Amino acid sequence: MTSLLEQPVLVLNRLWQAVNVCSARRALTLLFEERAQVVYEDATGGFHTFSFTEWKDYSDPDLEEESEGIRSVSFKIRVPRVILLAVYDRYPKKEVKFTRHNLFERDKNTCQYCGKVFDRKDLNLDHVIPRDHGGPTQWENIVCSCIRCNTRKANRTPDQAGMRLIKEPVKPRWRPFIQVECSLKHHASWRHFLDVAYWHVELGENLS
Repeated sequence: MTSLLEQPVLVLNRLWQAVNVCSARRALTLLFEERAQVVYEDATGGFHTFSFTEWKDYSDPDLEEESEGIRSVSFKIRVPRVILLAVYDRYPKKEVKFTRHNLFERDKNTCQYCGKVFDRKDLNLDHVIPRDHGGPTQWENIVCSCIRCNTRKANRTPDQAGMRLIKEPVKPRWRPFIQVECSLKHHASWRHFLDVAYWHVELGENLS
């Protein structure tokens, strides 16, 4: 039971936006205190909310304790996977994370050398000052570039390659997407509330 109670549960604010991840133990406490409801996706893709009592009654009475259910003295209850807070309608205060998704959002899927808009699969993330020249992997030195421009620039600075940036890269001030710290093996029901994990992995020196 201990491992089940420590399983991750996605937390939504009352606007149905992902704001955090907590343990199943904490989620059940919030449900019992009527500070949250369970969000459950049915077989048709529809979502339903349940209070603690409703969720307890809805839980499969034949549910296996070892898989999804927690047994108390008098009842068995299914571990929730997503909960909806009753009153919280804000985002936690966080800086914009340095992720692929946010870099593409900042540059609007536009090559910063030729100015053309591309699908993200046809864009690279380019070090303006190459790492071999001491260029850091940070907001102010990474831009979107198309494959053609990236190949032309190669391992050179824009000046060395005879190229010009459309605009200087800066750290954005907006927070376009909440960054939920979680395992990549999150529950399938989370996919409706989170973007593809690839775009939200914080970037580092292994950027390629």
